[in-house]
Amino acid sequence: MDNLFSNNNNYTFFDFLIEHLDKGISMLDTVTVSLDAVKNNSQNIEKTFFKEPIKINVGKNTSTHEDILLGFNNTNVYNNCHIAVAGSSGTGKTQFALELLNQISSASNHHVSFIYLDFKGLKDEDLKYFQPFFDKTKASFIDAPNTPFPVNPLSFIDSINEVNKQMGVDKFVDIICKYSNIGIKQRGTLRDATLEAFMSKKPGEYPSFPEINEKLLEIVGDKRDTLTEIIDELSRYNIFKEPKSGANFLNQNIYLSLSGDLSNSVRFTSLFLIINYIYNTFMNMDSTPTENGYRGMRYVLLIDEAHVIFKEKKYQDILEKILREIRSKGVSVMMLSQGIDEFNQSNFDFSSMCEMSFLLDVKDKTNTKAINKFLGLSDKDGLKVARSLEKIQKGQAISNIKEFTKGELFELKQFYAG
Repeated sequence: MDNLFSNNNNYTFFDFLIEHLDKGISMLDTVTVSLDAVKNNSQNIEKTFFKEPIKINVGKNTSTHEDILLGFNNTNVYNNCHIAVAGSSGTGKTQFALELLNQISSASNHHVSFIYLDFKGLKDEDLKYFQPFFDKTKASFIDAPNTPFPVNPLSFIDSINEVNKQMGVDKFVDIICKYSNIGIKQRGTLRDATLEAFMSKKPGEYPSFPEINEKLLEIVGDKRDTLTEIIDELSRYNIFKEPKSGANFLNQNIYLSLSGDLSNSVRFTSLFLIINYIYNTFMNMDSTPTENGYRGMRYVLLIDEAHVIFKEKKYQDILEKILREIRSKGVSVMMLSQGIDEFNQSNFDFSSMCEMSFLLDVKDKTNTKAINKFLGLSDKDGLKVARSLEKIQKGQAISNIKEFTKGELFELKQFYAG
């Protein structure tokens, strides 16, 4: 708070009170923000799909040492391709996730691309451990804000059809305001600034954050607040940069590391702008076909440290919508978390939307009810799980996949082990 006042001479404590009074009033507003995808008739992005069976070696039977092969896109066995992985730090969760991405990319002849969203940020000393993964999957490592993310997050908007454009701008503004805790009055100001920035653009072109920031400052003048701070920070750090070649990151493999040096507001806002872009872009594509019982697959969206994302309802809503709708577009959502409680929220059970769940060693091994819910198992099967958890080791897991016995331990396939 001291930085807010010291860095903005024209922003007084009275302005602070008025702004947060406005936020409090906005919380009483009964108008709900629509999270639906907006139409974009001018979207020209193509993403190929892979319609053959994708079988993944997830590990070995500890007794027979036989490989366990998961029918990842087999619709005769699974209703969707979403995966939930829970495990404490150091249990092998990340290496298992890297191996899943590596195998999906390889088995699909690289038609299925992925993005790994690392909210906590990858430290420099960890890069050498990830480099073999980057090399093998030909993944680009993007360390934001040191390296700009190659997309303009406003480009999900239809820049030609005026009605669709208005709806798209509203969606963009709602994301900024919702995930940055901005009040209802500021929402209108940002909307005006964004629309003004669009007015100077030709069809097919989109304003950048610095351009929106310029229009915003023209509107507010010397009256600075948290909205101007966030838009200014997004502009100064140059987190997003639209590629000049017209290439789209959805056709690449990307590991995105969001620096912990960024403020939480900017990190959350940036993360959900990217997630919204992915969701909206795929929802404007045709559904992928299902042939011979196998769903055509396009993409994997992996969210690491998902327990951070699940902590508030406003973050849960868009994820729930994505899990329900995006599967028909050939997109798999993979979520990694340190515990199981994060998946089982009071208003929605995220693990129920993930057909494939993997439970590694977790701290609360005695929470039988939550564990059974996470794995979708009966009380009878839960007894076997409890016994297995008593002897679980690093690199081992229990799963609900149909290709292996419920409740039994198995050795996970991990990337570093080859």
